[in-house]
Amino acid sequence: MDSPAIDTPAELGNFLRTRRARLQPEDVGLVSYGARRRVPGLRREELAQLAGVSVAYYTRLEQGQSHNASEGVLDALARALRLTADERAHLRELARPARTRRRPVVRPDKARPGVRQLLAALDGVPALALGPRFEVLAWNRLGHALTAGHLDFESPGRPLDRPNTQRLLFLDPHTRELYPDRDEELRRAVSALRVAAGQHADDQQLAELIGELSMKSTEFGGLWPRHAVSNCTYGTKHFHHPLVGDLELDFEMMQTPDGSGQGLLMYTAADGSPSEAALRLLAAEHGPHVRVLEPERP
Repeated sequence: MDSPAIDTPAELGNFLRTRRARLQPEDVGLVSYGARRRVPGLRREELAQLAGVSVAYYTRLEQGQSHNASEGVLDALARALRLTADERAHLRELARPARTRRRPVVRPDKARPGVRQLLAALDGVPALALGPRFEVLAWNRLGHALTAGHLDFESPGRPLDRPNTQRLLFLDPHTRELYPDRDEELRRAVSALRVAAGQHADDQQLAELIGELSMKSTEFGGLWPRHAVSNCTYGTKHFHHPLVGDLELDFEMMQTPDGSGQGLLMYTAADGSPSEAALRLLAAEHGPHVRVLEPERP
């Protein structure tokens, strides 16, 4: 079996250490007796005590030397570390990666015809079809106009220069100006990329994307080691669009049911809001019909 593109044992150890560091003894009902602590947060022996495992076993787990932690142990660690639901799922992906790599995973690099039809039907709704590496596989006219109007509309059909929402956010100067609350958007993006890295440890292209962002973006380099984890499948985003000004839009990220890792990202505005009027104006600027990218021809 080939080694994963992403070093999951190292990722597991770093994840546990960062979760351990954010908790203080008093947070979990332990008494520190005012002694000076050499490390931030809980010590290994304190966490092992809370989880009901031996210090030696927990140390091996944190060092990536134990690959078959039981569900009971993982549940105990999750409770002791006070992990969120997304963090619990991420812990399992990292602690037991072999079960997800028993057979090669084929990830199509094109949006399915049904997804493209759905994009075309979403008249007045900005929408993008994203791959598991956050690459744009297709978008409708309004989705393109909202998120990357400075790029060629046909670019998602060209694998060599296909847009990637993560790369745009960290490295593209036009996208930098699109988000007035940039720090929040960067944190959200890195948290979602952490989830993807745990789910697709065998994906060499995803590992290369992480490496590229680590080398080229100091912002990414500062956020990635924190090991923040969140699926970020819904919420609210603020935009400052060069044509229509400020917008406040709700977003939903829906996964396709075929297991390909593809998803549909859609933005909506509240009825009667200034943002809804701005979306209508943006749609008018880009023609009366919202067209979708045609599939790449052989």
